[in-house]
Amino acid sequence: MKSPYRARLNREASPLRKAAVPIASVLIGSMTPLLPLVASAPVLPPFGLMVLISWQILRPGLWPVWAGMPFGVFDDIIGGQPVGSAVLMWSIILIGIDLIDQRYIWRNYWQDWFIAAVSIILVLAGGLAINNLLVSDVRLSVLFPQMILAIFTFPLVLRLVARLDHVRLKR
Repeated sequence: MKSPYRARLNREASPLRKAAVPIASVLIGSMTPLLPLVASAPVLPPFGLMVLISWQILRPGLWPVWAGMPFGVFDDIIGGQPVGSAVLMWSIILIGIDLIDQRYIWRNYWQDWFIAAVSIILVLAGGLAINNLLVSDVRLSVLFPQMILAIFTFPLVLRLVARLDHVRLKR
């Protein structure tokens, strides 16, 4: 008589799924500006960035430090920012989180949330500064609702990424 658990023992997760789930989740998160939402000021959080930070926090060795470049190009093209702004900001954030991972052996939930909040604020403010240099002149206070919403929705995104990580490693 065969055991129903025998088929699942000592099996490795699919290499395609291990690579595709994180990449697809960041790209889908970057496509949220395509949603039909009309607002006079930016309100929607940068979900692509939040998913990227979540993956970096949950799985520190998953992304190389240069991974911010291709994801940033995609986000710039989809989001309408000047090409190169997300490339620069996302790469700086990934390098910063990598340096924090090398320095500290352990972190708790609140420290991860603080790291993500500071990263989100820096990226939004840096993107606005780059946009103001090239195109227009907008005050930072316009981004406050977007920053607050992004900071408070980050735990939900982190939980979603943890579920996706479970799907990714499922045998």
